[in-house]
Amino acid sequence: MFAVSLDLRLFAVSADIQLVKKNKGKAGERLEKAAELLMGLFRVCASDNRAAIDDSKKWGMLNLVNQLFKIYFKINKLHLCKPLIRAIESLPIKDKFSLSQLVTYRFYVGRKAMFDSDYKSAEEYLTFAFEKCHKASHKNKRLILIYLIPVKMLLGHMPKSSLLRKYDLKQFSDVAQAVSSGNLLQLNVALQKHESFFIRCGIYLILEKLKIITYRNLFKKVYLINQKNHLIDISAFTVALHMMEVEDIDDDETQCILANLIFENKIKGYISHQHKKLVVSKQNPFPLLSSVL
Repeated sequence: MFAVSLDLRLFAVSADIQLVKKNKGKAGERLEKAAELLMGLFRVCASDNRAAIDDSKKWGMLNLVNQLFKIYFKINKLHLCKPLIRAIESLPIKDKFSLSQLVTYRFYVGRKAMFDSDYKSAEEYLTFAFEKCHKASHKNKRLILIYLIPVKMLLGHMPKSSLLRKYDLKQFSDVAQAVSSGNLLQLNVALQKHESFFIRCGIYLILEKLKIITYRNLFKKVYLINQKNHLIDISAFTVALHMMEVEDIDDDETQCILANLIFENKIKGYISHQHKKLVVSKQNPFPLLSSVL
């Protein structure tokens, strides 16, 4: 009886998706209807507590969750993913699903973690998805990298040129080079040049967050130019920002940028407002980014 009911509901979901493809009805409404039907199936599987584990309907949960993820990302309702993630993570069989289903699941969970600014978790999930994705699935591996690369950069790990060439992701090359060198001007040019690609992939705002790391790397250069003096005039950082064509910035605004970097532990030190100087720690004033996130 369950098998017949399952088949009928899956047929209904398939019909709704086909209508979306044929532009019959509003896409968002049809996708939401498909999600409702899938949730009905998910609840049936999740509530199966009587059957032995080998015969349990719980084995159908991950496939349904992955389909729901696809819809929720499509209609931009990521908050609905959270209870689904909790349900899967609480399963004793969560690591025993097929590898293909696990790769898909961790890809979407990694993307959600990225949008939640949980970059270490995002790195963990997306790295698993990339490494376990079949080597022949070049398109899927490239898709995973589109989200893994920004996460890695936010953690201070820049992609290798060979990797970008292999997966035709040269759009990230200028961005990575600009962030590494602390070149704000080059970063703005790179983001503008490939703006349509980054927006289409939904990562433009994530890449915008690389600016704070670029500030940090630029200010580290100022520190090195000052022969690693732990007392540096705020005006020296303002001059560096002017060189990067940051318009209408003064020492007060520079102090705000430095204060944010100190608050986020990207710089170890404090600001002496009385003497208008940045006082950095004598030990490891610019810690590794992966250690502070």
